[in-house]
Amino acid sequence: MLKVENLTKKYGEKHAVEHLSFSVSTGEVFGLLGRNGAGKTTTIKMMLGLVTPDEGSVMWKSQKGLKGASFGYLPEERGLYPKAKVADQLSYFARLEGMEKSIIKRSVDYWLDRFDIAMYRNKMAGDLSKGNQQKVQLAATLLHNPDLIILDEPFSGLDPVNTNLLTQVILEEKQKGKVIIMSSHQMEQVEKFCKEVVLMKDGQALLAGDLETIKNSYGLMYLSLYGDVDKLISFCQEQEYPFEQEEKRIIVPLKSDQEPLTVLTQLKNENIEVSEVTYLQPTLHQIFVEKVGS
Repeated sequence: MLKVENLTKKYGEKHAVEHLSFSVSTGEVFGLLGRNGAGKTTTIKMMLGLVTPDEGSVMWKSQKGLKGASFGYLPEERGLYPKAKVADQLSYFARLEGMEKSIIKRSVDYWLDRFDIAMYRNKMAGDLSKGNQQKVQLAATLLHNPDLIILDEPFSGLDPVNTNLLTQVILEEKQKGKVIIMSSHQMEQVEKFCKEVVLMKDGQALLAGDLETIKNSYGLMYLSLYGDVDKLISFCQEQEYPFEQEEKRIIVPLKSDQEPLTVLTQLKNENIEVSEVTYLQPTLHQIFVEKVGS
């Protein structure tokens, strides 16, 4: 349904985006990932026609560009009028999308209720909390029922209750057959939704494709120690093993299939007890840090 092919943008001698390609089918959530400055926002702006690419193309339903597409875009930056009432500016945004007057009120009321902010309909947007402003922006993104939804850091400012609420909304939109692109630094949220991802660094795709396939190409040993955690940490530091601590367990990334036996033998020689050992897939967070961390 959406196809990005060989998308490239240079500013002087610097490539903001270089030969980026991916596609997203209906009913899928696609993860556009990378650190700040990786080229994600430039990619989104080229898709929307706000920036002209030097090379490449964006296709929607086999047509070049998004001119015939109904899309909703949630930018990372706030895009509300702080001195305007919430319901008034949602109605204004709906009119900009060409919605009929008879439908606007019904849609605005629905999304105010859906995001649990109906009580703020006559409040100035600037008087709301950061989380509630984010929900107003989400309502503005979705109220015209777009076929293509682009969400840049959609969970920003949301507490756990509202994070769960937005999760349900995204899943509902996915079930409706929408094409959804999500850019986020919250990797645990990306893993919930995305079947395919592209991980960018310096404008290039470091990893791209099916998330499960990407994760299966890595391996981690999961050492669970119920005892002296400090002793195990000291062991990892002495052996120069990178590790993460999660309460009473230590996670050590492995370089080969033989390394688990080496680690366990060393632990035994040091008389450090390990009550549980499990070989795991990495999380997307761990892959992200390994690939794009400094």
